[in-house]
This record gives sequence, structure tokens and C-alpha cells, in this order.
Amino acid sequence: MVMWHLFTEAGFDIAIAHCNFQLRGAASDEDESFVKTTADKLNHTVHTKRFDTEQYSIEKGISIQMAARDLRYEWFEHLIKENGYSSIATAHHLDDSIETVLLNFARGSGTEGFTGIPVRNSNVIRPMLFATRTEIASYAMERNIVWREDESNLTDDYQRNLIRHHVIPVLLEINPSLMQTCLQGIQRMQGDLELLYQAFENWKATYITEGKERVVIQKKALDKLRNPAPVLWRFIKNYGFNYRQATGITEAVKGQPGKQFYSAGHQLLVDREALIISAHAEEIPSITIDENDCEVNAGPWHLRIFKGTELHVNGSVDATLDASKIVFPLTLRKWRPGDNFQPMGMKHTKKLSDFLIDNKVSRIDKEKTLVLESDGQIVYVVGWRTDERYRVTDKTTDVLYVHVERQA
Repeated sequence: MVMWHLFTEAGFDIAIAHCNFQLRGAASDEDESFVKTTADKLNHTVHTKRFDTEQYSIEKGISIQMAARDLRYEWFEHLIKENGYSSIATAHHLDDSIETVLLNFARGSGTEGFTGIPVRNSNVIRPMLFATRTEIASYAMERNIVWREDESNLTDDYQRNLIRHHVIPVLLEINPSLMQTCLQGIQRMQGDLELLYQAFENWKATYITEGKERVVIQKKALDKLRNPAPVLWRFIKNYGFNYRQATGITEAVKGQPGKQFYSAGHQLLVDREALIISAHAEEIPSITIDENDCEVNAGPWHLRIFKGTELHVNGSVDATLDASKIVFPLTLRKWRPGDNFQPMGMKHTKKLSDFLIDNKVSRIDKEKTLVLESDGQIVYVVGWRTDERYRVTDKTTDVLYVHVERQA
């Protein structure tokens, strides 16, 4: 109500949005009526909406507080798009920001958790963060600004209220100037965070390569850090990994390569020289390729197959095969333990698993390795090597070309 008053006094073009979460019976309806009456007196547009917050909370499996937050901001965004408003102004104050810091501290938050509530977050602005709740209440009483108190603020049902009613009073006994001291601390932390972001971006640019299929983090990125887990977590949390996993990864870096860690959507491999993040490998079914089939998509590969009479190779991973030795239909499948072939240039067969190890193929790439079979024999390890027994010779009259491209 004080923010509403200040916006009106300043001459801003505003509208009011009120959510009735229907959590306090008649009191919720009286709040809504109070807002509508005030808006009529001030000749302001008012938008109101009622939500079945409890049902939404049950359906989504989230707390009432989170349900109410999701519902109101989704509605606010709808109002902005529908009516062309520029911003959403909420009346969070300094006490709210300090309570947020203390809650985040209790939950083990990172640096961002100690910077309080941001003044601006996209199109959401919070112009009252400079003032304490006591200052706002005094201002309201001096100017006869009427407001309604939410009775749930007086209970200890929510964690935030426990902080407000029991923790902050003790801290005020220790430091009567707590509010202003915390405000200065938050401002300093926000400045430190800006420097941290700059340093972190430089660290990423130096040691991390983000490609379409994978992210590669050089192991030496962690070598000179006294406490590497928090730095690594700051990056890998974007791929669903938690802080405990970051700690485990930094320990695994000291041991033998090959250990893997999994989040909901990604896997991280501790390889020889780097940490490799990729999306979970999809299951690639075996594909039958008939003689008339020209193109095939499988996993990370797009294959184009055609015949000709001249020997030419379009790319370093293409295959050229003696067509007279090929028996259709061909089979394209994932490699399996026990597979063997005769790599181009060799005089004997070799286990495919040994070939992949010799070529330092990471475990992540192994999971995506495909082979092309003719009559039960591997003729081509896709993207890697043709079988010597099917290579083109001076006696070859027809060539089967397999042109391969990686797809995103």
C-alpha cells in the first residue's frame, strides 16, 4: 500500500494486480474487496484473480508458498503481455532481503544467496528494498495510509517467520544497527559477486570448450585452485550436477580415468586429460540398409551411401569399399564387446575394444560408436576405420562410398 501511494504521488502510470489465493477464508476475500475499493477511489485499473492454490500445490507436489509464487508470476507475465505493461513492481523491503540471506545461509547457499533479493530481475523491479518494515509502517501511519495485515505473518508456520520472529530479534540485541549493517554487507557482497562473475568467465574461456555434442573441461582448470569443487560446481550445476557430485569429481580427477557421474540429463566422464560432459547416450537400434537406401540417420551420424567407379574420399572419416565384396542388406548397429575386424593397413584382426583403447576413444564416444556389417562381418567402424579386407584395390571395378557427417 505504501508503494502504491509512492507511485501515485510520483505520477507513474500504474495498474494494480491482486491475487486471491483463497487460503484464509473470508479474510482473503476481504483483502480483495479492500484492494478494489482503494483502486476505485484512486481511479486506477485493478486486475484480480482467484487461485485454487492448495489444489495446485498438490498437483505439482510443491509447497503452498512455491505454488502461490508460481501462480502469481505466471499471471503477472500474462497481464504484461495482454496489456503492454513494462514492469512488475513488488514491495519487498530490506527485512525481506535480510531474511532471505539468513534462510540461504541456513540452507548452505553459494555466494549468490548472500546478496539478498535483487532490485531488478528481468522485468520485475523492487523499489522498496532500501527501507525497513518499521520505516514503511511509520510512513504509512504518518500519512494515514491504510493497509491490511496478513494474519499468517504472525504465526511460526513458515521458515521465514521463524527467522523474523526468533532469529532477527537476537541479532538485533547483538547489533542494534543490524538492518543498516546488513544492507552495507549485501551491497559489498554484490560488488564482490560482479568481480567473481568476471573471473569465472575468464576461467571458462581459458579451460572450457562448449561444443554441440559435448563440453570439455581441461583437468588443469582445477590444478591451481585451493578449493576446486565450488568452482567446478558453479559450472556443472547448469547440467544438473549437485555440489556433492562436484566434490566427488574433483577427488576422482586424482585417480585413474574412466569414472562417470550422472545427472538427470547428462553424464560426466573423468577422462585422461579432461572432464567430458555430454547428454545421456540414446539407445540406437540396429538399422537394416537395403541396396536402394541412400541415406541413414543413426545417433550422432548421418550416412550417405552410393556406388561409383572412381575412387574419391570427401572427408577424413568417409569409407570407400570394394562393392563386389559387399553383401546387402547391410546392418548398422552399436559395437558390442567381442566385435573384431581387420583395421586398414593391418595383416591380422583386432578386437574392436582394443582398437578403441589404442585410439584413446573416450568412454562417452565408445557408447556412440557404430559399425557397418556386411554378411555378419564388420566392414567399417563408422567415423574411424575401414576393414582391410574390403578396401579398394587396383582390381576394384565398383566402389561403395559411405560419406558420414556428424549431426547435432
